[in-house]
Amino acid sequence: MTEDTGDMWVTVTPEASRRLLLAAVDSFAERGYHGTSTRHITAGAGMSAGALYVHYPTKADLLFQIALLVHDSVLRTLHEAVAAGTGPPQRVRALMYAFSAWHARHHRAARVIQNELGALGPEHAAQIADLRRRVREMILAEVGAGAASGDFDVADLPGAARALSSLAIDVCRWYRPEGPRTPDEIGAFYAHTAMRILGAG
Repeated sequence: MTEDTGDMWVTVTPEASRRLLLAAVDSFAERGYHGTSTRHITAGAGMSAGALYVHYPTKADLLFQIALLVHDSVLRTLHEAVAAGTGPPQRVRALMYAFSAWHARHHRAARVIQNELGALGPEHAAQIADLRRRVREMILAEVGAGAASGDFDVADLPGAARALSSLAIDVCRWYRPEGPRTPDEIGAFYAHTAMRILGAG
């Protein structure tokens, strides 16, 4: 069973739909989207082979629902983190802490998103692209605010924002729960690293 059993999935009802979605996260993470059959998903959920179509029209719809929930969770997490900050350095530290720790806690679902979005159809891909743009714009806005206030020494705002985003997202590629660092320790380290990258005092 995936470790992603927290509040990101609680809105998925009925319970059978949630079980199928979590089984899909596991299978997509282990086998890839194209290597996963509907039988893999239903078996992982402990359900009969035809059960998937009662809850999701296609395997692609399952991937889209996972992508929606992941990006909604990321945006909510970042907004909450930024809202707690009192100035640009505090907001960016909180943002990077939350963004990096999120990618550790939800590393399997995050890896699915990073590796499998190409399987989405054009309409679904456009919706997810808009959510990803909002994440990028949020990071860029916070870095830009710190540069404008003189708290950050940044020559290339888009480049710096992209570097911070890439650092946090990459956590999902290498993080393992049995590793030496917890998600909170990773968040703290990446928050500190972000300040060094931005030249904060």
